[in-house]
Amino acid sequence: MNNPYEGLQNFIEQVPDILQPLIVAVAAAIPYIEGEGAAALGIIAGINPVVAAIAGAAGNILGVVGVVFLGSRIRERGLARRAATRGATQVDGLAAVAPLQEASAGTVSRSAASGTASIRSLEQPATDDDVRGPNARPTRREKGRARLGRWMVRFGVPGASILAPLALPTMLTAAFFVASGVPKQWVILWQAIAIVLWTGAVALAARGVLALLGW
Repeated sequence: MNNPYEGLQNFIEQVPDILQPLIVAVAAAIPYIEGEGAAALGIIAGINPVVAAIAGAAGNILGVVGVVFLGSRIRERGLARRAATRGATQVDGLAAVAPLQEASAGTVSRSAASGTASIRSLEQPATDDDVRGPNARPTRREKGRARLGRWMVRFGVPGASILAPLALPTMLTAAFFVASGVPKQWVILWQAIAIVLWTGAVALAARGVLALLGW
């Protein structure tokens, strides 16, 4: 069978050896390519399978680490802002109680109900249904998040991390875990393990297919 990737292989041969793993690592940091995709492309292009697998896993892990730290910082700021907003709301509510003490019980009840609704609206962010409508079909990413959430409940972070590439890219998975409150060290550990396992498995499969086809 003719090799359809001969042009790609000839191009990679012209790239200095020291830059070839770097190209694979950069590709691995792109969502939906990931370490396994970059490693497979590198092997198809003629890069040593071990080098391609290591570079792919390293680039993917570095990308995940960046997402985890960025997502963790955003979450901390969001929690701090929510706490400050909640505190300000409570202070305003207490300040408004004194002038309302002489009001009728019905007026007080209506004011309390209104305040409770306002606080709930602050505490509950808008959902996808609020933005797109309740009858809109869930997107592929939303389905992936739902599946990942079920796996997280059933198998915990370790099991969900290993199964995650079947639902979402590792970087989106890492962001999901961080937003769920999982400690960033735990996210990085299990995402790294999952990346190494998936990248190694795909690299072995790619090498076997190429050997079988004689490319």
